[in-house]
Amino acid sequence: MEVVKSHRVHGGTLSYCRHASEATGTPMTFSIFIPAGEGPFPLLVWLSGLTCTEDNFTIKAGAYGAAAAAGLAIVAPDTSPRGEGVADDPAYDLGQGAGFYLDATQEPWAKHFQMESYITGDLLAVVRAGFPVDLARVGISGHSMGGHGALTLALRHANLFKSVSAFAPICSPTRCDWGRKAFTAYLGEHEAAWAPHDACVLIEAGAAKFDDILVDQGTGDDFLGDQLKPELLAAACKAAGQKLTLRMQPGYDHSYFFMASFIADHVAWHAARL
Repeated sequence: MEVVKSHRVHGGTLSYCRHASEATGTPMTFSIFIPAGEGPFPLLVWLSGLTCTEDNFTIKAGAYGAAAAAGLAIVAPDTSPRGEGVADDPAYDLGQGAGFYLDATQEPWAKHFQMESYITGDLLAVVRAGFPVDLARVGISGHSMGGHGALTLALRHANLFKSVSAFAPICSPTRCDWGRKAFTAYLGEHEAAWAPHDACVLIEAGAAKFDDILVDQGTGDDFLGDQLKPELLAAACKAAGQKLTLRMQPGYDHSYFFMASFIADHVAWHAARL
């Protein structure tokens, strides 16, 4: 692992890092905030949305003051493999910047687009090796595509993640255009292969339960009705007996202004559980 640059912030250290990933077969990048003190610290994994890199959350979310106060480390990885020889698509919602946090099985994506294995394996391993974090206390959160990733990875890997929250997640990708397009490309046309990567389907099927799931959704979000569909998540949680705290925030849109407004709540919510 190479620390590319670092900054002092809120008494702690923010580092940008690069490392080789066995899962993706490419270099991968992430940012990580470590609060002041000796640690080991509980860790929050943040997954960003379509078109993002690790920079979007790092610069725009304003999370580190709250993280410093809570004694919480935060790691924010890139959203996909990148580089020469890595498959891509001209559209913003497929290919580089649009990994959807799953392991692709279809060509040309399968060679590098192994984001579930990367997040749950390589990323946590390199962070544990390089920083004072406690992998027995890890939570996960994210926005939009990353909110989908946070929900599904938590439900599929409850042994790794002890808490989960999301901002404006793609709640049921099998039932929206973003998800169906990506799943067809990455997983093939047989919808049975999609179900394990849909949070609503996982919850309905009895996936591991959490004491609560926190979701913030803006009512002014342009993608609310067509792509995000939080009502499907609410229905799935109610049917399965999974507690869900769904906060519909009046007037907020899909931007990082929304996340910056409520990120301290999510940091405190994870810190209390970790």
